Amino acid sequence: MGAMFIGVILAAIMYGVTCSQMYYYFTRYQRDHWATKLLVMGVWLCDSIHQGLISYTIYWYLITQYGNPEALAILEKSIVVEVFFNSFIGLFVQSFFTVRIWKLSGKGRMIIIPVILLVASEFIVTVTYAIMSLWLKFFEDLERFKGMSIAVNALAAAGDVVIAVILCVILHQSRTGFTKSNILINRLMLFAVNTGLLTSICAIFSFISILAWPNTFIYVTFFFFLGRLYANSLMATLNARNSIRDGSTGENTWSLQDVQPSTMPVGSLATRRAGDIAIRIDTTSHSKHDAESQYAQYGGINKPPIEEV
Repeated sequence: MGAMFIGVILAAIMYGVTCSQMYYYFTRYQRDHWATKLLVMGVWLCDSIHQGLISYTIYWYLITQYGNPEALAILEKSIVVEVFFNSFIGLFVQSFFTVRIWKLSGKGRMIIIPVILLVASEFIVTVTYAIMSLWLKFFEDLERFKGMSIAVNALAAAGDVVIAVILCVILHQSRTGFTKSNILINRLMLFAVNTGLLTSICAIFSFISILAWPNTFIYVTFFFFLGRLYANSLMATLNARNSIRDGSTGENTWSLQDVQPSTMPVGSLATRRAGDIAIRIDTTSHSKHDAESQYAQYGGINKPPIEEV
């Protein structure tokens, strides 16, 4: 029970982070589409119920059944029910990133088919495992479903890795040559890797632990934590939009010796100085517009359109 207890504590800490990020989201992104807000509320609700179930589970084993060692072999129903809500969190978050892939790829169907198959398979296997486990009375009975438990962790890791890789490939191919746009794309690629990396590592550790220590609750620690990582990866992606966008804007100063006449930006302001010719061209419209339009495809920008004169 020690490993399970640690898992509940770590999950509770991350749940606090999720609540903080949710508060930040609703105070900074009030103009987001209602569907995005509904997604955030759904993930937070499942996250809250999941935290309540695992907290009740550890309380039942360590407090309610204190002094009753035989109770440690009983499979309390709350530890099975929490699997349903963990699976919904994973489904919501992975579906969100799947939609991002679909939009960035020009709404292509072929590229998202493998992602949809992985996400759907993980959800179906997880829910099936939970339903079948509801009728069991003891932990030792879970041994008959060990293969399904391994499949859940394997599919979770595979899905997260595939999503991160596809996002990075699409973003890399979207480079335009504008400096600010490329900086924005690099940041988006970093976020794609980071959000997928943490959940993938957690799922892999859960996968390894259930193989290496099948008769312990070590894998449960990572499984409890996995749902929190999914929720926080979603919130971090949504909350980072302004900082990524603002970090990609700014002014570029060009010198005439670096710019050929045929490539000189249209509508730029040029000044001429007597004596020797020195021309300074200040422009922001091209790189800024390109960066914002690229980012709008990824997650949207919570800012009124910029009027160009």
